[in-house]
Amino acid sequence: MRRPTFSNLLLASGLLALTQLMTPTGAAAETRLALVIGQSAYRAVPELPNAANDAKGMMELLGNAGFTVTTAANLSQNEMRAAISDFAGRVSASGADTVALVFYAGHGLQIDGENYLVPVDLDPKREADIPLQGVRLNDLLNTLGALPTRARIFMLDACRNNPFPALSGAGHGLAIVDTKAGAPGSFISYSTSPGAEAEDGNGIDSPYTAAALTIAKQPNLPIEEVFKRIRVAVAQSTDGRQIPWESSSLTTDFRFFGESSVQTSALPGAASMALASATRSLEDWRKELQGKPAPVAYELVITEDTVPAYQAYIELYAQDARTPRLRTVLERRRQMLAWERATAINTRASFEAYLQNWDNSDLAATARRLLLRVQNRNYALPVAAAATPAPVAVAMAPTCPCSTPSTPVNPSVAPVIKKRVDTPPKRKVVETPPKRRPPSDQVVYERAPPPDRGPPPEAVMQGIGVGVGIGLGMGMGSRGGDHYRGDYRRY
Repeated sequence: MRRPTFSNLLLASGLLALTQLMTPTGAAAETRLALVIGQSAYRAVPELPNAANDAKGMMELLGNAGFTVTTAANLSQNEMRAAISDFAGRVSASGADTVALVFYAGHGLQIDGENYLVPVDLDPKREADIPLQGVRLNDLLNTLGALPTRARIFMLDACRNNPFPALSGAGHGLAIVDTKAGAPGSFISYSTSPGAEAEDGNGIDSPYTAAALTIAKQPNLPIEEVFKRIRVAVAQSTDGRQIPWESSSLTTDFRFFGESSVQTSALPGAASMALASATRSLEDWRKELQGKPAPVAYELVITEDTVPAYQAYIELYAQDARTPRLRTVLERRRQMLAWERATAINTRASFEAYLQNWDNSDLAATARRLLLRVQNRNYALPVAAAATPAPVAVAMAPTCPCSTPSTPVNPSVAPVIKKRVDTPPKRKVVETPPKRRPPSDQVVYERAPPPDRGPPPEAVMQGIGVGVGIGLGMGMGSRGGDHYRGDYRRY
């Protein structure tokens, strides 16, 4: 009896250990919600069979990783917007300790520097129709970015070739989206480099999704390491034609399977610095690659996917068969970085600088159109500035309707307005009596010493009265005073 019991316990322990290994134990401390969109049955262009398969595979993977998954397939514009809004509502209701993930498989377009997800009912006749019929990627990012969450993850298998004939002037691939410029706590992954096109692949899944379904299952891999390995796998399976790209502003750790560390969330600044891969200089990469075999060096630079890394490889391995492919990747990456700066600054100088270096690129026509737009905007500025003094003159004029003067035809009318404005202070000075009292007190003070024969109030006659009084007093004796008083009265 003891042996079967011991065997059962041993078997149960093994199953428990395997379950703990494959179960996302980090999910116990967080809520995981996912929205999976697969756009396959397009109405105006050929279908994308792989998009439906990609969405199905990701739904199963994320469900096993502890996500509550909402699937949505073949959405029109209104349906896609409603699905995003409903998902945002669930994320908001689940609280700040939520990991929100959106996976999108389907067509994506870049128009005027903006990225758009393509609904199945989109049927553009011109590029200007895309903002009206598509769904802006930034709307999705901003909707979830405004919510308090633990992390936001976006996986976009959406850079396939442009199938719409009316959009021949649109740029290839998608524009760069830098998550560091938005709300922190976001991670975005493209199935291929910015400005490049992804492949559908020869299997039931695209090369990007096929790699993700395999690598993300590996336990205890941080999300950054997962997507670095995905990039290498896709580059190998497509012979370097497709290189996935991502941008991260995560402030906490995340693993699809295995234990997710929560200690980094206590120090978001330190976590952000730790999770964001530091960009090494060209000289650093020269030292790193020096003496390594070409295949090893190639895998290193693909893993990091930076301009200095590619440049160092091209310099050191100029004769390697992979170098022409990396030279193309490097040239396109520099171009897309310049395009990102031009559209972000959005001035005449920024678009002129882009055209000076990339006048023959696929984005040159868009750059010229945006340059014309900002030129028209700049030309309107001096007119607005010249009209600025008008409100100042109105503010200085009387505001009461009954006292507002008619519009002056001659500039000489202006002094009249100034006189009316200055009139109230003059009236106050005239009507203020206390200012005239000090002179009156001074006259009384001067009359005070002579008690009997002081001078009369009129200051002008004071000298005459005194002279007459002295003369009469000396000639008539004691009666002089009376004659003085009488003469004064007669005078």
